[in-house]
Amino acid sequence: MKDQFLKLIAENQGLIYKVCNMYCNNKLDKEDLFQDIVLQLWRSYPVFKGDSKVSTWMYRIAINNAITRLRKETRREKFAGLDDEAFHVAAAGNDNVDEDIAQMYEAIKKLTEVERALTMLYMDDCSYKEIAEILGLSESNVGFKLNRIKAKLRTLINIG
Repeated sequence: MKDQFLKLIAENQGLIYKVCNMYCNNKLDKEDLFQDIVLQLWRSYPVFKGDSKVSTWMYRIAINNAITRLRKETRREKFAGLDDEAFHVAAAGNDNVDEDIAQMYEAIKKLTEVERALTMLYMDDCSYKEIAEILGLSESNVGFKLNRIKAKLRTLINIG
């Protein structure tokens, strides 16, 4: 069981890192959250029956863990949002694209933790059904919330 779990973590560690980058400010916090998520996944692994995709199960645990930790640490402002290294994107020779991307991620920093989770999953090409399953929402609610988030982001970055 241990070997299967370690293989699963190795194959899906990028998913965990995405969540850590979305909710942590610095490297130490990211490492701590990564360990917390892996520990929670280990605790939950014996009851995972494969009724959903592995990525859905992992996202659900990772996001719930990150949000819970964020709420506990908000008073001390350990996790105030995203940091610049979380979304380092290199565009081939087009400064406007870099500026647009940087502006978008600055706007994402201003979203609530649930809105960030929705945005991250949407940007990761998860279907509405998968997002609904991960976050415990209805598919129609996911669509509604994503439309509101898109409008909020447009306002935050002064587009349209």
